[in-house]
Amino acid sequence: MLDFKIMNVLYFKKTCLFILFIGWSTSNYAQKKILDHSDYELWNTIQSPVISGDGEYVMYSLEQGEKDQFLKLKTKKAKEVFEHERAERGQFTYDSQFAIFKITAWKDSITELKRQKIKKEDMPKDSLGIFNLNTKAIVKLAHIQSYKIPQKWAGYVAYTVDVKSPKAAKTAENDSAETKKAKKSSKKNGYPMVLRNLETSTEDTIPYVTNFFFAKEAEVLMYTTTGDEENLKPGVYIKDLNSQTNTLVHSSHAKTKYPKLSLSDSGKRLAFVTDADTTKAQIRPNALWVWESSMSSAKSIVDSVTAPKGYKISADGDVHFSEDETKLYFGLAIPPIVKDTTLLDEEIVNVEVWTYDEPRLYTVQEMQLENDQKRSFKTVYHWEQDDIVQIATEAYPDAKLAKDGNATFAVVTNLEPYYLESQWTGKRAFDMAVINIETGEARGQFQKMLGRISLSPEGNYAYGYHPMDSTWFTLNLKSLAYTELTKDKVFYDELNDKPDTPSPYGMAGWTQGDASLILYDRFDLWQFDPETGAAKALTNGRPHEIRYRYLKLDEEEDAIDPETNWLLSQFDENTKASGYAELDYNTKAVKTRLEGPFQFSSPKKARESDNLIYTRQSFEEFPDLRLSTSDFKRSTKLSEANPQQKDYNWGTAELVKWTSLDGIELTGVLVKPEDFDPNQTYPMLVNFYERSSDRLHRHRAPKAERSTINYSLYASKGYVIFNPDIVYRIGYPGESAYNAVLPGITSLIEKGFVDKDNIGVQGHSWGGYQIADLLTKTNIFKAAESGAPVVNMISAYGGIRWWTGLSRQFQYEHTQTRIGGTPWDYPQRYVDNSPIFNLDKINTPVLIMHNYADGHVPWYQGIEFFTGLRRLGKPAWMLNYNDEPHWPLKTQNRKDFSIRMAQFFDYYLMDAPQPKWMKSGVPPIQKGIDQGLELIDE
Repeated sequence: MLDFKIMNVLYFKKTCLFILFIGWSTSNYAQKKILDHSDYELWNTIQSPVISGDGEYVMYSLEQGEKDQFLKLKTKKAKEVFEHERAERGQFTYDSQFAIFKITAWKDSITELKRQKIKKEDMPKDSLGIFNLNTKAIVKLAHIQSYKIPQKWAGYVAYTVDVKSPKAAKTAENDSAETKKAKKSSKKNGYPMVLRNLETSTEDTIPYVTNFFFAKEAEVLMYTTTGDEENLKPGVYIKDLNSQTNTLVHSSHAKTKYPKLSLSDSGKRLAFVTDADTTKAQIRPNALWVWESSMSSAKSIVDSVTAPKGYKISADGDVHFSEDETKLYFGLAIPPIVKDTTLLDEEIVNVEVWTYDEPRLYTVQEMQLENDQKRSFKTVYHWEQDDIVQIATEAYPDAKLAKDGNATFAVVTNLEPYYLESQWTGKRAFDMAVINIETGEARGQFQKMLGRISLSPEGNYAYGYHPMDSTWFTLNLKSLAYTELTKDKVFYDELNDKPDTPSPYGMAGWTQGDASLILYDRFDLWQFDPETGAAKALTNGRPHEIRYRYLKLDEEEDAIDPETNWLLSQFDENTKASGYAELDYNTKAVKTRLEGPFQFSSPKKARESDNLIYTRQSFEEFPDLRLSTSDFKRSTKLSEANPQQKDYNWGTAELVKWTSLDGIELTGVLVKPEDFDPNQTYPMLVNFYERSSDRLHRHRAPKAERSTINYSLYASKGYVIFNPDIVYRIGYPGESAYNAVLPGITSLIEKGFVDKDNIGVQGHSWGGYQIADLLTKTNIFKAAESGAPVVNMISAYGGIRWWTGLSRQFQYEHTQTRIGGTPWDYPQRYVDNSPIFNLDKINTPVLIMHNYADGHVPWYQGIEFFTGLRRLGKPAWMLNYNDEPHWPLKTQNRKDFSIRMAQFFDYYLMDAPQPKWMKSGVPPIQKGIDQGLELIDE
């Protein structure tokens, strides 16, 4: 079988003649190369960028061609300090003294070993890299299974050694004594864990460890082990790294499991769930244990005897402490249904019983079966009072806490009464109550609330957005006073064109002390008093159509400090330029710090410095890393990920405007080749979804896309690309697309540089549907690719979204498809918007891509489209990537799709040779052997 590289070479050689007139001229661009599919492997992406706590260093990895990563460590002035091949996931220690990273095997070497049928356990194992930022020395530790470093202190790394394969277990000459010891302690249950002091390089090995982690703020390590036969008993241990004392807090059988463990931030308290049942028959149910530093060993506080009636300790419910460590939260569960294990397979009836009035559709229950089996009900143990209060129950199974578990009140909800109607509304209504977690008292029961409920940082308020009223609200959890904050104000999507209530613009957060809630309208930040609803604008972007949004620089921030200046993002809705601005909360003055025709990222700030890292990008500029201070007066470019881009004919992106057939002024993005000549005509590809013009400055690196054309590749080859925005009229999505797209195309044809006889169109999913419908109404397109399209809205209405098990009904009645009702409400709308009834009017060759495992759009929609065109004798091809979902995800399949789609469009729009697969297909007997990608000489 010819591989992709060979096919790309053949493809390039046979098609170069038909693109010479575009890419080669006497202009300044004459020597620039044309992008090809093989060039995907040359392009780098930046992965896992991090800045050290002191702001002096930045670390990131360059991933080349979706394969290996190359770690880069640089100073804040962009001086390269260290690099390492095959390295990724860089982290700085909390004191900014060391860089920790993982080293992997070469991807190609792994591929070759797989080809040689090497067993998984004999494959190369990862290594751990430790780089000393002071001495510039590096240590590499082999055969790493996992590793962890402390969050808020430094000095140690703990890692487990994977020595379960015979090859890995062999002792290397450069192994330390402790590593050699670790390799000798391999066992079926657990791995040897090595605790390494980063400053002294001393190591301590603990055998057969099954779990381990550091306390967040104290020099304490917790681990569980199955023990050895000599000195180490199985159980749970606490190791104080200051005193180097090792305490066995719970002794157990070697087969005892600890499904849940939690160590408090201070390291002074510990909680864990034990599963001592070796029979899997729940003979010895789970128990919850606690320990604190003043105790010699842990004690059981809840077990099968002391648990509330009808409940048991959950092995799946989250176990965690409140921030002040006075409360321990855990889960209670309902005992599982006992299965009769004496039945044989031939005695078990396998039938699904679907019931019309059960709350959840059967398919949803199937998808959520594991979650249902693991469901738990949040409960609190009050440490000082030695008292347990159940917060969530079967009546209100879901609970939300506030103030990191310190607050007096919690909110509990129940969605079940409204599951049935959510099948067609698409909304999750719920009943709600307020629980006093000190007493368990339930107060203020509220019915059929909508939207998402959240709690303020201090736990004084519940708040959310009520979609039916399009209103933000607060609920005082103590007084139960309900306040509508934005009643009769527009804090919802002004451009909503769906048959549904508009969505909110979101929020920045709460100011400290729950003093005020900061909400967004379309452009600005507004401050609301949670008690009175009094509002005050903090920015003034609306007159200039500048959109401001708050940028969170501290990852642990739970409330906004009003005494500091706030960093904001800004976006011009007209020009699509963006940047950063600074808001003085007290004076309400907004000062632009950085702006331009780019798309800027959310910055990452150093913990103890004003330095931050960010990226900017445009169609022409890759989003390289930059470093600056928060005033952005000076910026240092840290990376140069793709210097080879300058050698290729690229492209430019600009905004274009026109008027739709509905009389609405619309905006779109027009991409032109870098060597564009307005006196020439170019083939054009039209690609769209809904509204995309806000992404004008998005960079499009060459890569094998999963569902769309790669703009840079096609522009380099000499295509003009048009991406129009679409505004919809409820009930008529197909007509709306026609009324928006067609006049946009004709407006460009009138400019004189578009070859009106060579226009193609491409889109996926919702875009695929619109394309299928357009083809029944116009012959302006010479070729079309329609991915995962719905062509029969009647049959699709009754389909299932198999990834979630949800019915598709809500999409048609209320969301994206925009029909606005059921087939019995608006039968004609379903017919008028279904291309299947007008396939005989299609005269455009169509390439369809629809995969059998599509969990979004039923696969049979693509089949209906294809077989209908086939019945009519219309030129059509269908690609089905086996076992792939809504789009191909595997690299080889994305590459294949990119090549076939390019061959298809080049054949029709650039008079390129026809590929074999278009001429004679790929019969099942040749599948996986001859892909038919070679081009045919006519």
